[in-house]
Amino acid sequence: MGAFARLGNDLYAGRRSIDFIGRKWVWYGISAVLVLVSIVGLSVRGLDLGIEFTGGTSFRVQIADGATQDDVDGVRQAVVDTGVEAAAAPVVTTAGADGVLVQTEPMNADDSAVVAQAILDETGLGQNALTQSDIGASWGAQVAERALIGLVIFLVLVVLFIWAYFRELKMSIAALVALAHDVVITIGVYALSGFTVTPATVTGVLTILAFSLYDTVVVFDKVKENARAMKRNHQTYAEAANLAVNQTLVRSINTSVVALLPIASILWVGALTLGASSLQDLALALFVGTAAGTFSSIFIATPLLVQMKAGEDEVKIAEKRARAHHRNADRYAAVPTFRENMPVGEEPGEDDGTDPEDEDAEPARSGMGRASTDAMGRGRTAPAAHGPMDSGTSAGRTQPTRKPRSQRGKPQK
Repeated sequence: MGAFARLGNDLYAGRRSIDFIGRKWVWYGISAVLVLVSIVGLSVRGLDLGIEFTGGTSFRVQIADGATQDDVDGVRQAVVDTGVEAAAAPVVTTAGADGVLVQTEPMNADDSAVVAQAILDETGLGQNALTQSDIGASWGAQVAERALIGLVIFLVLVVLFIWAYFRELKMSIAALVALAHDVVITIGVYALSGFTVTPATVTGVLTILAFSLYDTVVVFDKVKENARAMKRNHQTYAEAANLAVNQTLVRSINTSVVALLPIASILWVGALTLGASSLQDLALALFVGTAAGTFSSIFIATPLLVQMKAGEDEVKIAEKRARAHHRNADRYAAVPTFRENMPVGEEPGEDDGTDPEDEDAEPARSGMGRASTDAMGRGRTAPAAHGPMDSGTSAGRTQPTRKPRSQRGKPQK
């Protein structure tokens, strides 16, 4: 964890950097593959809508000794053998450790009684062990309509919120693209996995949209902060945005991991321990959506924002300013300067292995001479001296003197 913390500090300070913006086409390609697989899954398999949306009849029987797969298979066959048209293709699953859940298309009272009796005969239980509920198709249509209305209202509020907070329409567009990316992938996973879409699924989708938006807003807030300092730091907008993603990377990873661990445990318990229930529908939407939201806020939203703002005058001016700064950088910045603790070279012939009387021996260089030699080719070099410096006055001429202010303009005595 110490190394991870140091990495986070280096990313925040800019000592290390991952080029998220420069590799945007790689991230776009990965996202396109995920979205394409999701769309293919929706087209080929479709969504398995629960009876809350389509309407139907639900039977639930409690088995004291615990429900097994044999019980599920036996109940399914018994329901099919009734010959009731609405029960020709029932959905039979376990419900918890001791329950069997049977879902069929809507049927009348006589057909419901026939199916209920077939279930009791197969399980050998009494009437008090069976519960039945009927959901009309009109009620299911209302649930689907209200879920869609809620999603549209949420998206409109997202646009208004980001526009009001950042005063930037392009940020709202980038955030909406990231949200659409998360929704498509989440729904595609439901289609490919065969999980039933229930009202709990709708709740989970709205929840993960909020989480994805929260993560995107945090990154965009840092982008806005860094964009204000572009002129001072001699950065382009792409460099400022890339720094913002690096600065929030560790935080995004930590937040996502902390959120995914309890969601994974809920999904595990809902799928394996409790059987088919609304708990696993909610957990699957949360798990997939949280992972997709973290990906989109880092790899999709910010690169897309930079791409959309590339044509703005302010961004172009910042790029020209940054190029001019890099082009006019000090060529002599690499020349070493004097420091208090700079080592001083030894005198020629003193403990350097040379003979002071040997005229061919190359004298040792002093610390200043060594610095000048090392800087050759990388900066300014000290010119060679033309001769010894004279300690007297310049060329033997009398140098002018300057009288004090109190004696200026007074006649000579």
